[in-house]
Amino acid sequence: MRTMTTAGARRTALAAQGFAAAHPATVNRRVLQRVLERTQLLQLDSVAAVVRAHYAPVFSRVGGYDRGLLDELAWSHDSRRPRRLVEYWAHEAALIPVEDWPLMRWRMAHYRHGRWGGAKRVLEHSPRLPKDVLEVIGEFGASTAGEVEKHLELDRPRSKDHWGWNYSDTKVVCELLFATGELSVDKRVGFQRYYDLTERVLPPEALAREVDEPDAVRELVRRAADALGVATEPDLRDYYRLRREQTAPAIADLVDAGELEPVQVAGWDRLAYLRPGARTPRAVTGSALLCPFDPLIFYRPRTERIFDFHYRIEIYTPEPKRVHGYYVFPFLLDGELVGRVDLRAERATGRLLVPAAFAEPGRDDPRVASELAAALRAMADWLELDHVVVGERGNLAAELARAAG
Repeated sequence: MRTMTTAGARRTALAAQGFAAAHPATVNRRVLQRVLERTQLLQLDSVAAVVRAHYAPVFSRVGGYDRGLLDELAWSHDSRRPRRLVEYWAHEAALIPVEDWPLMRWRMAHYRHGRWGGAKRVLEHSPRLPKDVLEVIGEFGASTAGEVEKHLELDRPRSKDHWGWNYSDTKVVCELLFATGELSVDKRVGFQRYYDLTERVLPPEALAREVDEPDAVRELVRRAADALGVATEPDLRDYYRLRREQTAPAIADLVDAGELEPVQVAGWDRLAYLRPGARTPRAVTGSALLCPFDPLIFYRPRTERIFDFHYRIEIYTPEPKRVHGYYVFPFLLDGELVGRVDLRAERATGRLLVPAAFAEPGRDDPRVASELAAALRAMADWLELDHVVVGERGNLAAELARAAG
């Protein structure tokens, strides 16, 4: 069995995610599609403290770009430039290639009663509501749940039993029908979903393709392996939120077919799998700010194993108990995670706020601060913010403030 060093595995993982390539001079649709070929998906999240989560990984890999290009790939209505991405539950809510939507049919079948118990309760007291919702959207076209509710003239009490979200019965049913594949997301306005019949969102070839669960899971594991480069079974399982009883036979099949190679990585306590053809560059240079939902780091055990970097998102942690901050971006420099910054985009005043900045132990603080200041300036320019304002919290704050000028 082949063995890999920890550093080699780290460089392989970074190359697979697109961090071993130089930023292109011009970013167009083709460049964005190449990013998606690396990451396979972009996670969606409602937090807008800096920028919506799906935009940030592209910036981390190619630098400043027009976010409208990504909107066009995801929500285009131009038949000459058709949409390339569609929303579904992949690694949580995510944008995935349109051609991957059929690989999720088995999950749609599993979600026939919804992704959580609220849908079942709604169906018990409003069994006709899904049919009514489909009829309204069929007649009026892409609509928010609120618009559907107005057409139905409903005024139902809203429950607060799921992370405090204030979902009406109609919203619950719209989400149910999205989970089962009967509705898809036509567009977003202010991050609000506009649901439409799936046959009006996806092309006929995607709708016509049927893939049974074992074949679909095997293909998803293959895609996860492409995105990760070298990975353990839990890494491969997490990328599309699969179950071990699904991934174990899929991995065995891919190993038998020569599409995954078992390898031993020094310091890893589990067997790893290398995608044949995965590149292991001699070095990875450059810097990047990584949002909390970046595919490179969204599986925290893998982040800690590969980078020796303990990272947790603290959005739901009460402020007095937060260690690093509300919305913290790890900082990647020359293939290592060397620090982290709490960030906030204050658009009204044109400022990128850095309430806290931290360097990892043993790092060259002046160089980290200098490179981080440049990365923050590049992010501010991309977000059309005039100033980078560094606060006082963290062991890197003073040095970063000097570097940021």
